Amino acid sequence: MGTNERSMSVKPRSVSRVLIGLVLAMIAGEWSDCVEPSHAIEIESRMEKEANLQGQVQGGLFNRWTFDQQKSGEAPGGFSMLGFGEGPAADWMVKADPDAPSGSNVLAVNSSCPTETCYRVIVADGFQYEYPDMSVRMRFPVDESTAIGGVVFGVQDARHFYVVVVNLATKILEVSKVVKGKETSLGQSSLTPKKGSWHMLRIQRNTILSKDFIETFFDGVLAVTVEDQSLTIGQVGLVVRGSTALDFDSVHAVPLFSHRPLSAPAAY
Repeated sequence: MGTNERSMSVKPRSVSRVLIGLVLAMIAGEWSDCVEPSHAIEIESRMEKEANLQGQVQGGLFNRWTFDQQKSGEAPGGFSMLGFGEGPAADWMVKADPDAPSGSNVLAVNSSCPTETCYRVIVADGFQYEYPDMSVRMRFPVDESTAIGGVVFGVQDARHFYVVVVNLATKILEVSKVVKGKETSLGQSSLTPKKGSWHMLRIQRNTILSKDFIETFFDGVLAVTVEDQSLTIGQVGLVVRGSTALDFDSVHAVPLFSHRPLSAPAAY
């Protein structure tokens, strides 16, 4: 009996080898089924984004407007005016200016709306952006007392759009949405403007893990980030609020497609 018991015994080292072999087999076989679907989803998502980007490229959405090809005194070509709130229409006019960042001309606007709930907008004709990366140069009056302006995006009509405005007198940047004609503030931030007459406002709208984010930058510094999915694809443009007189120049708009965190704004 003793001899038989010794011949049937299994050494601990042999047991360990058997267990390791089983684990490796599971990893190579059954567990691989769990890994492959995840890899496939990742590739599909990337391919979808590439297809969307290609569609945006073909749509001619990499745009820059400097107004330098127009004559001083003309209305801005390729833009349409919209208005939200009661009051007279704003006066948008190309103006020669030796201090223009882009070269020779700026876009000057003068609005005499009586309240700050009055927005006067111009949108670029024929372009629709879902996730825009947009920037503009802005020059406020010397006294800064009567100037609130910025950009709009996701514009569907005069009652549906996102708006980011800067009030240099109060040094406040505010992000809002207008849906069905009702304005809602999404967030605001205090600003520390750089010295100089011209300032840069930039917005990026991105989607990460099925959530849409709007990030705003002023003079190259992140101001405020908000999350909202109320509006989707739409036009982009410029806006003034209330009684305002200021100048715009070097408007850039490109499509942004990425699931990665946003990088610092580039110097246009």
